Amino acid sequence: MRERPFFRPKLATGDSNPVNHPSHYTWLPNGFEVIDMTEHLNFNLGNAIKYIARAGRKSEDAVLDLEKAQWYLAREIQRINSGG
Repeated sequence: MRERPFFRPKLATGDSNPVNHPSHYTWLPNGFEVIDMTEHLNFNLGNAIKYIARAGRKSEDAVLDLEKAQWYLAREIQRINSGG
């Protein structure tokens, strides 16, 4: 297993609706959910935010989620650079 990052997010546990309100996306204050932000972005940027927000919360491998976010960011940069 990889070393956990310095911000040490807590794994998502407790009461949540795993379909409509999964706890690894509902940990932000004031009832704000990750989807409240991502639905206003394009696919690549929304997915990058999603993976950043859940890093270390859905599983203990935060680095894997951050690598996925990096992949979506690289794809978005490629899309912009190609004029898409």
